[in-house]
Amino acid sequence: MFDQFTLGIEEEFQIVDPQTRELRSHVTEFLEEGQMILGEQIKPEMIQSQIEVGTGICKNIQEARADISRLRGIISTLARRTGLEIVAASTHPISRWQDQKIFDDERYELLVQELQTVARSLLIFGLHVHVGVADRERSIHIMNAARYFLPHVLALSTSSPFWMGFNTGLKSYRSEIFKQFPRTDIPDHFDSYQGFQRYVDLLVKTNCMDNGKKIWWDVRPHPFFPTLEFRVCDIPTRVDDTIAIAALFQAIVAKLNKLIDKNLGFRLYRRMLIQENKWRAIRYGLDGMMLDLGKQKEVPVRDLIRELLEFVDDVLDDLGSRKEVEHINTILERGTSADEQLQVYQETSDLKAIVDRLIKNTMENVPTDVDMSVAKPASTSSTIAK
Repeated sequence: MFDQFTLGIEEEFQIVDPQTRELRSHVTEFLEEGQMILGEQIKPEMIQSQIEVGTGICKNIQEARADISRLRGIISTLARRTGLEIVAASTHPISRWQDQKIFDDERYELLVQELQTVARSLLIFGLHVHVGVADRERSIHIMNAARYFLPHVLALSTSSPFWMGFNTGLKSYRSEIFKQFPRTDIPDHFDSYQGFQRYVDLLVKTNCMDNGKKIWWDVRPHPFFPTLEFRVCDIPTRVDDTIAIAALFQAIVAKLNKLIDKNLGFRLYRRMLIQENKWRAIRYGLDGMMLDLGKQKEVPVRDLIRELLEFVDDVLDDLGSRKEVEHINTILERGTSADEQLQVYQETSDLKAIVDRLIKNTMENVPTDVDMSVAKPASTSSTIAK
């Protein structure tokens, strides 16, 4: 039963010059070699100082860890061969979007033509987690309930407190930048998959978008694959944190599915109320308070996350992810990448020192002796696409 909740993880990395600590628009210098090794698992993004990798369809969280760690190792090696480094963080502390080059691709040209400066200024980097849900109708009902937990998990992932040389005062400034795009943020709930599809069809019919991939909600049914795609998070700097968050999303889906099997439900809350909690996650991260919407009172974020861990506890052994989800407690104690970046800045007043720490932590517990000669075997090479 629990093997149905397959996993796919996408990570978007910064390409950084370790001397200047600035972003470098040099993805083309190692993209071709990367595609020879990784095939469709590596792809450019709109900004040339960004590179995206995606795992195959993973049967469990251990397979996902092996694949995402391998991908980090390979692209780091490719970058270093050209004198560059990769960084996992959702904004760069120093670099300006005005200085970045757009990747030469018709899709990105059309996006810039449509959205103008909103698209050009999108110098942000994210984490997307896909969890397999084969039944489209059920995926909508799981999505409806899972929306409540999105701010909790965002708070665990924050890695974007700085923007173009400024301390923004927010833990996830990436979230505010992305809000400029249409069809973002927490979605409303839907009565059925048919109702969701009517919404998509209407937007296509009225030329708002050409397909469902231009719905950029914090969670969405993927338009082409039988997955729920969680898009709310900043990209954690440490791979261990990425794996813990992916395992937590998988556990949330499995638990909500289990409730449906037992004819039990999870109370649905209005988008505007969940949005209040998202703002608090953006602003304060783990150090703030959130609304316990059931009790209608403020509660420390860490307490709500510990309640979430208790909520999913009974599915962890079946998923084989107890060790990975328990790492959430380490994040609660240590803090997120945003917390560490702010601490480094408080100690040094040096934005370049933050970049140095990000470079180091991005490769923590990532193997460096990766196989650079062969592509991934065909049996597991199908990638989760955006």
